[in-house]
Amino acid sequence: MTAPQDGPAAPARPGRVGVRRLAALLPLGALALLGLLFLGHALWRDPNVQPRALVGKPVPAVSLPEMDSGRPEPVAGGTGPYLINFFASWCAPCEIEQPTLLALKAEGVTIVGVAYKDAPVSAQGFLTRLGDPFARRLIDRDGRAGLEFGVTGVPETYLVGSDGRILDKHSGPLDADSARALLAGAR
Repeated sequence: MTAPQDGPAAPARPGRVGVRRLAALLPLGALALLGLLFLGHALWRDPNVQPRALVGKPVPAVSLPEMDSGRPEPVAGGTGPYLINFFASWCAPCEIEQPTLLALKAEGVTIVGVAYKDAPVSAQGFLTRLGDPFARRLIDRDGRAGLEFGVTGVPETYLVGSDGRILDKHSGPLDADSARALLAGAR
């Protein structure tokens, strides 16, 4: 019987090292591909595109609690044209648009205010501090109505025609020019 020889180890099988390297590099390759996909999406998407899926459709049949009484009321309602404005006490752009909404109220425009993801006390404090332009004030505490309307952020304002259909939508704070442009859709 011969004794085992101590000597250099047998060389590794050539295919084994390549598979291990490939297994280590595969997650990095997948991550790089995902990065390229996100970069491509960011470069070719238009950030100014606002979803307008409800334009031309009836106002969603959603009821929300009235701010003072808590009694459920339909968001839709009133004789058109009128505006539905989603706002929040925590929203800085909502403060910016408040003078425009007050001016619209002074001109006789009916505005339904929906406090989006806000507490009634906070929303009431906001309106007490900055003025209340709303004919009706509703609370969408959990954002359910916002989902039905397709709200992407506050403030958002919808123009509703006399037939109860949404005629136009404005995302962001209203100023005098954008308010005129929005109301022009009612004529």
